Amino acid sequence: MSQAIKRLLIGGLIIMTMGTTATTANENDPRLTIVNPQNLYDPTPNGYSTAVIVPHGARVAYISGQGGQDSTGALSPDFAIQVQQAYANLRTALDALGARPNQVVKLTVFVVDHDMSKLEVLTKSVKELFGEALPAQTLIPVPKLAIDPMLFEVEAVVVLH
Repeated sequence: MSQAIKRLLIGGLIIMTMGTTATTANENDPRLTIVNPQNLYDPTPNGYSTAVIVPHGARVAYISGQGGQDSTGALSPDFAIQVQQAYANLRTALDALGARPNQVVKLTVFVVDHDMSKLEVLTKSVKELFGEALPAQTLIPVPKLAIDPMLFEVEAVVVLH
């Protein structure tokens, strides 16, 4: 990559992060930079951040969708139990990568027959796992998932140090 393009990209990041709340902003810092622009809706009460900047030169891992199956493949019919198990499964996948929750950059969650009561369950679970280091997140309501009893699935993008 040419020096001119690098300067433009760095300049763009500086412009993008002006007027934001960020945990780190140094290009050489190995931590993720969480960006929540002050002129946008604050997403943190709902368990996510607007954007996350990955450190320069970081390795990235993609975790496939984790459902609410336990180690035997059994699924509870209860949405909250499936969500809890799916996040436990995500934590197991993170552990296998040698990663921690604060290294997750992006979550995509899929919810069968989404409604506001389910959003409360999701927000609680995300905050329990991620604390203050809330990743960017997209929730996609779906009519069904891969297996009929599945009500929830979460996939993740992780930065490895």
